[in-house]
Amino acid sequence: MKNVAVIGGGTGLSVMLRGLKQIPDINLSAIVTVADDGGSTGRIRRQFHIPAMGDIRSVMCAMAEEETMFTSLMNFRFDGDDSDVGGHNLGNLILTALTQTSGSFMEAIRAFSKFLKVRGNIIPSSLQVITLYAIMEDGTIVRGESNIPKFSNRIEKVFYQDDVEATREALQAIHEADIIFYGIGSLYTSIMPNLIVNGVVDELKRNKAKKIYFCNAMTQPGETDHFSVEDHIRALQRHSFADAVDIVITHNNVVSKELLDKYLAMGSEPVKVKEEQHDYEILYRDVLSFEDQLIRHDSDKIRDVIQEVIEKELG
Repeated sequence: MKNVAVIGGGTGLSVMLRGLKQIPDINLSAIVTVADDGGSTGRIRRQFHIPAMGDIRSVMCAMAEEETMFTSLMNFRFDGDDSDVGGHNLGNLILTALTQTSGSFMEAIRAFSKFLKVRGNIIPSSLQVITLYAIMEDGTIVRGESNIPKFSNRIEKVFYQDDVEATREALQAIHEADIIFYGIGSLYTSIMPNLIVNGVVDELKRNKAKKIYFCNAMTQPGETDHFSVEDHIRALQRHSFADAVDIVITHNNVVSKELLDKYLAMGSEPVKVKEEQHDYEILYRDVLSFEDQLIRHDSDKIRDVIQEVIEKELG
C-alpha cells in the first residue's frame, strides 16, 4: 500500500481526487486549505469562529466511495439573501452542526467522512481561523483570500500575519508519504495557503519522496496573468524551497482557436512551457476535456497519468 499525499484546495483538487480515489492499493491523504473567506464559508467562519470548510466539503464529496444524490445535495446552495440560510451550502451547515455537537472540526470531518464512505483521509492544513494576505509587486497589501484575485496586479507572495500551526495529521501525512502531489488549483489561493503553514515546508524538505506539481491549463485572471509553467514553479519555490518540485505534469491537448478566444475575452490564456532548460522533469499528457465549451481537467485522464507516475516512481 503506497501512501499518496495531495496538497491543495478548490475545484481543481476535487477533480483530481475524483480520479485518484479510483486507483487501487494507495492510502490517499488530501491536505486541504482552510483560508477561504468568501461566500457561505466566510459567513459561517465569522459567525461560529470555525475554520473555513468550503474546500473540505468539496473534497469530501469528490472522495466519497459513490457519488449519490446525497453527495450532490451536499453542494446544494439555498436561494435567498444573507439574512437566513440563503447562499449557504447544505454541506457547510451539516459540517457546522457536527462541529458544534462534537466540539471538534476534525472530529466533524471524520464523522461525516465515515458516513459518506470517503476513500482516504481529508485533513485540514490547520485548525485555526486564518486570514490570507498577499503583497503585490508594487507593495500593495491585500487582505482576504477572496479579495486577492480582484486586484489587477502581480502577486509577489502570500502570507499570514499570525503564526499558523499545521495539524498533526497534515504533518504526519507528509512525513509518511511515498509520493506527494501539489494541485490542481489556484496557485496563490489554493496551494500556497497550505505551504506557508508552519511546519509544512520543513516536513516536505525532510521527506525525499518525489514531489509532483499538476499545472493549471489556463492562467487565472488577477492571480497568474501571463504566467508560464516556469512562473508557476518559481512561485512555488519562493513559498517553499528550491527543490520543491521534481516533476511537472502539463497538458499536450490541442485547444480550438474558438475556445481560446472565448477564454482570452475573459482574461485567461494557456499556461505554456517557455524555457528549454529545467531542473525538473516535464510530462506532457492528454488530461483535458472540452465538454460544454469549457477547458477542464478530466478526472479519468488524471487517474491514468497519476497511476503511470506512481508505477514508474514507486514500482
